[in-house]
Amino acid sequence: MGFGLSELTYRIFAPLTVVLATAIFAIAGESDLRDQFRRPTTIPFPAEAPYNREVATLGKMLFFDPRLSGEQNMSCVSCHNPSFGWEAPVALSIGAMNQPLDRHAPTLYNMAWVSSFFWDGRASTLEEQAIGPITDEREMGATFDMIVARLSLVEGYRDQFSRLFPGEGISKGTILRAIATYERTIVSGVASFDRWVDGDETAISDSARRGFELFTGAAGCSVCHSGWNFSDNQLYDTGLQRRDIDNGVRFKTPGLRSIALRAPYMHDGSLNTLQDVIQHYASGGNPNVTRDVDVAPFPMTDTELADLVAFLNTLTEETGDVRTPILPAN
Repeated sequence: MGFGLSELTYRIFAPLTVVLATAIFAIAGESDLRDQFRRPTTIPFPAEAPYNREVATLGKMLFFDPRLSGEQNMSCVSCHNPSFGWEAPVALSIGAMNQPLDRHAPTLYNMAWVSSFFWDGRASTLEEQAIGPITDEREMGATFDMIVARLSLVEGYRDQFSRLFPGEGISKGTILRAIATYERTIVSGVASFDRWVDGDETAISDSARRGFELFTGAAGCSVCHSGWNFSDNQLYDTGLQRRDIDNGVRFKTPGLRSIALRAPYMHDGSLNTLQDVIQHYASGGNPNVTRDVDVAPFPMTDTELADLVAFLNTLTEETGDVRTPILPAN
């Protein structure tokens, strides 16, 4: 089977990258390597949509409001629940008609650092992304004309939109801007891994420390799961048997922050545990898949599997309570 230039490049350089990562770990030392995953101190907002606390608060209200769905029976939080790492604890999301959709809900953690959206990366901004689920008849099943008309009947919304968006008021554009501003504030909290990066040597276990060495070395995980959010934002064929009906086989590298909260895993929710995910990659993907898979297999013992899981568990935020907003009444 043939493959394109990007796939050829991956196949040539991925094994070399694993070797290089192992060498870097030994030469540069653990401390320097930790810095590659250090938390940023500020959230990047686009120039055309700078941070505004009140706009973010309005966006949170809209995110939780079922009036944004056609039948007013679900909201954005229905599929992106903070209790489950801003995902849903089911393999495939459930739409407004109580039917499963085609994909597992991706997390909303750290979207301010993500360069493309949806599992297939087809949206370039959060504002563009929000249009999809709101208007898809299988998901939330609304139209923006419908939403604008509904919100315009609510005095609390009329007042806020008029004050925050003078001259624009309630419109498709201002609704999307508010939701996207809120979503950019959804940042995973400090984890024990972060405290270890900052110098607290007691913050993680010896097992997790060995797992970090494997993650950044022999296992090659950090080739794709790089940076503080543990994602290179690129698309890969990860060797899953199920072909997605819209995108074929290539899907975006998810960030790994609070990954322990976000089972089941993969774009189709087909792997139930972190152990399953690691074993899938260690084996080089599903053996029944014959296409060109961007997965380099690696040998792994039971102890190394436990170490990798221990490391991934250190990425879970230690405090992450999200309060449900009070929505304005009709």
